[in-house]
Amino acid sequence: MSAANFVTAADAMDGWRDDVLSGRPPTLYPLGTGPLARIEVGPGLVTLLGGAPGAGKTAFTMQCVVDALRLTPALRILVCNTEMPPGVLLDRQLARLSGIDLTDIRYRRLGAAHADRVDRGIATLADVADRLAFVRPPFDLGNVAAAADAVGADLVVLAYIQRIAPPGQHADRRGSVDACMSHLRRFADAGTAVVVVSAVGRSKDGQGRNSYAGEGLNLASFRESSELEFGADDAFILAPDPDAVEDAIVLKHLKARNGEALDLRLSFDRRRQQFTAAAAAADPVAAGRRRKLSSTLAGLWDRTPAAAAAAGEEDA
Repeated sequence: MSAANFVTAADAMDGWRDDVLSGRPPTLYPLGTGPLARIEVGPGLVTLLGGAPGAGKTAFTMQCVVDALRLTPALRILVCNTEMPPGVLLDRQLARLSGIDLTDIRYRRLGAAHADRVDRGIATLADVADRLAFVRPPFDLGNVAAAADAVGADLVVLAYIQRIAPPGQHADRRGSVDACMSHLRRFADAGTAVVVVSAVGRSKDGQGRNSYAGEGLNLASFRESSELEFGADDAFILAPDPDAVEDAIVLKHLKARNGEALDLRLSFDRRRQQFTAAAAAADPVAAGRRRKLSSTLAGLWDRTPAAAAAAGEEDA
C-alpha cells in the first residue's frame, strides 16, 4: 500500500502538538455581539441555516454579513442570493441600520425627518461596501468560484442551495444538492468560510399535521438531501418560538460538530428587518412561571406557624 494513502498518528502528532501548544485559537468571524457571537463561522467551516418561508432567513443572513464586515475589518464576503438583487438586500439593511420602516424605504417615502438616520445608515454601508460583493447570474458553482477568486472572498454565502447548480449533469434535484454540498465542502477544505441557506420541508406538528411549526423542524427538515446536514459543521433552523410572544424566534442549533449545540432566542422586528437577542427577563412565559412560583411559595408561607407568629408580632 502506498504511504500516500495514509498518515500515521506519530507523523500527524508533530504538527498537531505544535498547534495545540501554540495558544492560537481557530480563526472565526463574529456575526454579531452578545449571544450572536457564539455562532461559529470561519475558514474550513460550513454553516447551514434553514427556516420556513417568511421566517426571516434572508434578513438574518444579511444582518450577519454586514455585522461580520463591521467587526472584522479585513474580512471580504461574497453573497450569492438567487431571489433578491443587491438593491433589495441593501434596502433591508438600510432599514435595520437607520431604524426606518422598510415600507417607507421600499416606496421611497423619505423626507427631511428621515435625513439624519438615512445618512447614518448609508454611511455605515459605505464603510463596508468595498469588501462586500454580489454574484451576478448565472447562479452556478463555477461562477461562484470564479467570483470568489476575483474578489478574494474569505466568506461565501449561498442562498438558496437548492437553486445553485453544481458542475456536471445530475438526474434529479437531490443529486444536484448532493453534488453542490460536496463541492462546497471542498471550498471549506481550501480555507474558505461557507454559509449555506436552505429551504426546509414541512414536518409533523403535535397534532400530526404537516406544517412549518417550530416543534417539528429538525435536521431531517432540510430539503432534498441528507448530504446538507452531513456536510455541515453547524446547522441551524429559524423557527417561531411556541412559548413566547409574536415575532419571538428560536435559532435552533441542531448540529455542532466542534462543540455544544445551544439554541438562541431572538426577537425579529420585521418592519426594520432586525434580529436582536431576547433578554431572558423579557420572556413572558418564564416571567409568568416565576410569578406563579412566587405566589405559591407565598401561600405556603402564610399557612406556616412561623408566619402566624410574625403576623401576631406585627399586630402587637
